Amino acid sequence: MTGTDSAGNGAAELQTTMTALGKAARSAAAVLANASSEAKDKALREAATALRDRRAELLQANAQDVAAAEERDLRAALVDRLKLDDSRVAAMASGLEEVAAMADPIGTVVDQWERPNGLQISRVRTPLGVIGIIYESRPNVTADAGGLCLKSGNAAVLRGGSESFHSSGLIGACLHDGLRAAGLPEAAVQLLPTTDRAAVGVMLTMSDYIDIIVPRGGKGLIERVQNESKIPVIAHLDGICHVYVDGAADLEMARKIAVNAKMRRVSICGAAETLLVDKRVHNSHLEPIVHDLLEAGCEVRGDPAAQAIDPRVAQATEEDWETEYLDSIISVRVVDGVDGAIDHIGEHGSHHTDSIITEDAAVADHFLSKVDSAIVLWNASTQFADGGEFGMGAEIGISTGKLHARGPVGAEQLTSYKYVVRGDGQVRP
Repeated sequence: MTGTDSAGNGAAELQTTMTALGKAARSAAAVLANASSEAKDKALREAATALRDRRAELLQANAQDVAAAEERDLRAALVDRLKLDDSRVAAMASGLEEVAAMADPIGTVVDQWERPNGLQISRVRTPLGVIGIIYESRPNVTADAGGLCLKSGNAAVLRGGSESFHSSGLIGACLHDGLRAAGLPEAAVQLLPTTDRAAVGVMLTMSDYIDIIVPRGGKGLIERVQNESKIPVIAHLDGICHVYVDGAADLEMARKIAVNAKMRRVSICGAAETLLVDKRVHNSHLEPIVHDLLEAGCEVRGDPAAQAIDPRVAQATEEDWETEYLDSIISVRVVDGVDGAIDHIGEHGSHHTDSIITEDAAVADHFLSKVDSAIVLWNASTQFADGGEFGMGAEIGISTGKLHARGPVGAEQLTSYKYVVRGDGQVRP
């Protein structure tokens, strides 16, 4: 057999595997769309129990993934995303239980009204159908995505990164434990059984079986999905998040929030990448905040005003203002008031998450209304850009688009709706 023949057979086998997976997902989605809230919630709670019961097994699988990642010399931020420990496993289990405790969005009447002719019209939430989620190193996304799709009555086709293959496989097995216990089809949550990158290409063409694609990962992955997908996409490209310290900011609050926004976890999309400081408090606020960041182990790249504060501040380039570091690096710029901050965010931001620190309510309202981002905050860290922190239990990701869903994508955001019209014999004249 020639190499070409072998490659052709491999592609054909992959297509066959993916088609079978898609058909199974479509069948499972039909069951889930009409599943009771009790059955879905039982599946989630039983999956949470399985995660706790199989914790040692899961950590062993994760250690295998982490060791392989370190051998490949992956960046520290990516390895951090990959690692699981007792607290992160517990958080996954708790997240599933929180989703189970939430109200079922399916069947919810969003609005209803009566027409003059007596027709009763209701807008009712329905599942999207089959959701394909493509993500990179974070294995907890397997639990979050599977759980949210289940709660919202959708089947899930999950393609985790090759670096988290063993961890995600165990988490998927726990979700299957829950589905079996609740009498729901295991095909409601399926993981691609291969690390072959070609599987992603096939997945992006499966419009007969998959209704929505949600990519969650780095810029390269998101760009590929947006460019190649034949299926509608919910995504964000970059998380270039800003903290603006206004002239009316409380200094101690600003110091606390700036360090937390950057350094709590540098590898998440809600981590601050740029600090903007009002020139009115350049002399009083900039130096202590920059000092705090440097002492916390953060590399600071600044404009001339920031560089003048401390010799350890490197010169920022134009590229820095548009870079998602996902690392212990932040860019710093002095701006001309709130409008200077708004202009900078409008030119360089990614419409993800931006925060203002100020004691002036009018300035805060101006910022919150003018900054066109999925999440805007007042006197709070950008690290709150998270579905769990919003009370959604979990999230699949943060959407920076404006069609269908924006901001944290939780169970409710994974629904559509239909119009239910009730009459008593009306005919249209």
